[in-house]
Amino acid sequence: MENIKKAYIAGGCFWGMEDLFRVRPGVVNTEVGYIGGENTNPTYENHPGHAEGLEITYDTRQTSYKELLDYFFRVHDPTTVDRQGNDRGSSYRSAIFLHDEEERQTAEEVIEIVNNSGRWNGRVVTQLEPMAEFWPAEGYHQDYLVKNPNGYTCHFERFGTFL
Repeated sequence: MENIKKAYIAGGCFWGMEDLFRVRPGVVNTEVGYIGGENTNPTYENHPGHAEGLEITYDTRQTSYKELLDYFFRVHDPTTVDRQGNDRGSSYRSAIFLHDEEERQTAEEVIEIVNNSGRWNGRVVTQLEPMAEFWPAEGYHQDYLVKNPNGYTCHFERFGTFL
């Protein structure tokens, strides 16, 4: 279906990102996994260079890529390098994985809006990376906070929309 698209982001532990995005208007599916790393078939125990990422399947009739990125910058701290909450390392980097030049331009535009808002104490350090293969995480990571409602997360809505 031409109105169904996928976006790929990373913003720290994938559990919290998935839990928030799964209920967004227009989001039809989410899946956590590994993206942007060095090995094939990564696992939680072996994913060098991969970010804990989120695949978002969305309906363009109900939400836009720009609106998804707006929400992304509201639910994690995009000003910290390789860190979210208690999690540290490149697995927890802030990154957007881009399919094409149009997505790059949209990401750059939203980053400029976020930076100009002054809402965060620092500048956005989110990496804009070329699309890489997305490897779904193990089953126990999928829908983790639905299965474990008291599980760890450092993600929450911090601001209203930037747009």
